[in-house]
Amino acid sequence: MPLTDDELIDRGMATAVYAGDAPDRMAVISPYGDRTFHELNAHANQLVRALRALGARSGETIALLCRNRPEFVEVYDAVLRSGLRLTPINWHLTADEIAYIVDDSEAVVLIGDVAFGDTLAAVAKLIAGSPALVSVGGDIDGYSSYDDVLAAQDASDIDDPEPGGTMLYTSGTTGRPKGVRRAMGMAPGLYRLHSRNSPHAGESNRSLVTGPLYHAAPLTISMTAPMAAGLGLVLMDGWSPDETLTLIERHGITHTHLVPIMFHRLLALPDAVRAAFDPSSLRLVLHGAAPCPIDVKRRMIEWWGPVIEEYYAATEGGGTYITAKEWLARPGSVGKATAGAAVEVRDEAGAVLPPGEIGTVWFRRSAIEPFEYHRDPEKTASVHRGNWFTLGDMGFADDEDYLFLTGRSAELIISGGVNIYPAEIDAVLLEHPAVRDVASVGVPNDEWGEEVKAVVEVRDGVVANDALAEELLAFCRQRLAHFKCPRSVDFADDLPRFETGKIYRRLVRDRYWPT
Repeated sequence: MPLTDDELIDRGMATAVYAGDAPDRMAVISPYGDRTFHELNAHANQLVRALRALGARSGETIALLCRNRPEFVEVYDAVLRSGLRLTPINWHLTADEIAYIVDDSEAVVLIGDVAFGDTLAAVAKLIAGSPALVSVGGDIDGYSSYDDVLAAQDASDIDDPEPGGTMLYTSGTTGRPKGVRRAMGMAPGLYRLHSRNSPHAGESNRSLVTGPLYHAAPLTISMTAPMAAGLGLVLMDGWSPDETLTLIERHGITHTHLVPIMFHRLLALPDAVRAAFDPSSLRLVLHGAAPCPIDVKRRMIEWWGPVIEEYYAATEGGGTYITAKEWLARPGSVGKATAGAAVEVRDEAGAVLPPGEIGTVWFRRSAIEPFEYHRDPEKTASVHRGNWFTLGDMGFADDEDYLFLTGRSAELIISGGVNIYPAEIDAVLLEHPAVRDVASVGVPNDEWGEEVKAVVEVRDGVVANDALAEELLAFCRQRLAHFKCPRSVDFADDLPRFETGKIYRRLVRDRYWPT
């Protein structure tokens, strides 16, 4: 008996459904080529058969190192319908770091983009395992051609679809990164979220992918859920505020995902540019990944309207959610626990704290979101207490269970025994018109243990000098309790960030601590 459309979507065959309904509708638009739903579905079917011919079996891992291009979508679409797991790899990593992930994930196939050909050729010599090697976009020594591998296979729908999933690797700010194994299939809440904001998924509904797809948020929120709901994807390969506005208007973008630093840089555009932009096509703009200053978010809502909604989650799962309307009533909150989950703020002994008191944020997993760290039961156990887990983030809940974050425990500045949360200092400095980006860190102080230093990246045309440093210190003193204020300001040309928008604060901090 044929599967229904809903059953096909549940088994990862969403693009097959839309290929049948509207084969010529654009599924992917990118600088490296486009795909209709018919083409995307056909290539995914071919790739499933090709992966099986290369020896991949249900439950095994496919590693992918690739730019935001149509082949990335095809590989993921194939994995979602074949019971496989995808491990997308950050292409900024070194060959040694990539080889570690390929080996640790036990990948049976490695698919790589020719843009990183030299690195991938080196990876092939470093890996201890023996995955099949496939190159996208051109030739890499030792790799088979992606196009040739597909061309040998039948493009008709596979007759045994099985939901696949991902095993993303944590950012690895301390030690080696770990693979996060999640349940197969897509969380239904994401599908419902995009479906309710695009009730008639047609040519007029498109999702703009602003970040690299090897990261969890772009992969899940900007691609997976919109694709399952029938939205076409517009892929950016590198982000800029000007191009974001151009693409939204050119393609009538309805859905997208941004991070707070993108908001900040959009708001820094000249008034004439912002005034000329028409945001009326937008239905849902999700953001997360890093704390968003209250003033920045309020200004974005004033500009783009109440379409900006926020989540708080991580690769491991968990999470809260808040709409624009809720946020305007509770500025700074990241919302309430998502359906089926729960959030508690606890002290060091594990006791639940009353409203308003800062502690560690703990999540209760929903039944559909279990996770474990691949091949690391000790690390898995270290962040769990029964069905609860923590990422080490700090915050407090109000009397209606809305969560407010204050920082991450690993980023705490402890001065004279007092905890100082750098995200709060960053949020204040980002309001200053001269500041483009900032990372506040703790630096050595013989008396207090640590003191606060702000490392600032200034906007174009601004002179970074002692006078500006004094102005920024005074700006903080007017807005923060003095014990939180930076004692000094340094200037940097380009602060290190993850592509998610999070400051790579450890790299900034390490400059000031003896090795």
